[in-house]
Amino acid sequence: MNIQVRHPKPLLALCAGLLLATASAANAQVVGYNFRTGDAWVDTRLIEINDYGSRYRDPFIDEMTGYYGAPRSLVTDLFGRRWSAGDIYYACAIAHILRLPCIDVVHEYERNPGQGWGAIAKRMGIKPGSSEFHALKNGFARTYDRWGYPVVVDRNVHVDWSKHGPGKGKPAHAGNGNGGNKGAARSSQGNGHGASDKGRGSDRGPGQGGGKGKGQGQGGQGQGKDKGHGQGKK
Repeated sequence: MNIQVRHPKPLLALCAGLLLATASAANAQVVGYNFRTGDAWVDTRLIEINDYGSRYRDPFIDEMTGYYGAPRSLVTDLFGRRWSAGDIYYACAIAHILRLPCIDVVHEYERNPGQGWGAIAKRMGIKPGSSEFHALKNGFARTYDRWGYPVVVDRNVHVDWSKHGPGKGKPAHAGNGNGGNKGAARSSQGNGHGASDKGRGSDRGPGQGGGKGKGQGQGGQGQGKDKGHGQGKK
């Protein structure tokens, strides 16, 4: 006698759905998380801060403790509770503007899960367009500057922290030299005539005799002004 075993497909599908939902909830704050601050520029920065905090945990914690006054134990505890780096940053940034302990903002957020940061900030007194909100955005710019990638508030930009993280140098900025040296990076601090960049202006070009360069390079190209105009003094 053949016995057919029928699998309860609806039940299996339900179990699979529950497992998927659980996994999605666990990773909601890390993968594809929408911060819902009410400001697209801020949302973009928080997504990038998420990436920075995931890649460079210690420098991120140093930023939170050194510049936003958050206890190190609180920051590490929030990471252990699956808070994302973006959420931690924004909670402590709001607390910093309001001169409150970061844990107060954390409690407010956890009492109202799923509302998004825009609703939380507004309820705590930081309304879109207010001076406090502008201070929050300026705080992002200062943080990015300390992390080696200066940004301008409300200017569209995407920062890839895998290329510009700690120890990887600052990005190149156009026009730092006096003559259109577009490839110069800020980290070199060389404008073609600074005291810290002496090597660029004092190079002797080929066939210029023994004249001494004054260290005033044009455009960072290392063409020093030769006292002898190409003819070495006898």
